[in-house]
Amino acid sequence: MPYEEKRTWILGVAAVVSYVIYLIVVLVRARHTALVEVAYVAPMLWAIGGSIAASIVAAIAVAIGSHDRDRRDQRDREIDLRGTHVGQAFVILGAVGALVLALANGDTFWIANVIYLGFTLSAVVGATAKLVAYRRGMWPW
Repeated sequence: MPYEEKRTWILGVAAVVSYVIYLIVVLVRARHTALVEVAYVAPMLWAIGGSIAASIVAAIAVAIGSHDRDRRDQRDREIDLRGTHVGQAFVILGAVGALVLALANGDTFWIANVIYLGFTLSAVVGATAKLVAYRRGMWPW
């Protein structure tokens, strides 16, 4: 497995795990109160920071053990570019959703969560598109 593919796995798994942990913390806190009244800011910041830190540490650990960490060919660059483009669509969808909520005077809880969900979906879908391209080849479009 090429180093770039390993990095893609790391980023995708870190995004999913951190988001699931965030959801568990928020939903547990919401057992006795309304969801919009839950203190969600600290868990969200910890989830985002933890995901970034875990990705960096895991990427460094994989780089130390990989022989091909300096090799990045044209195929790797094409896969990264196309996967990033696919993932960015979800950042835009999250931003549009947050804008609609803000214009409708939505609660900041929902606005922040829509943005965070957009970032997470961007990372997961982008990583999935890259992994599919690594395993099955580039798609024709």
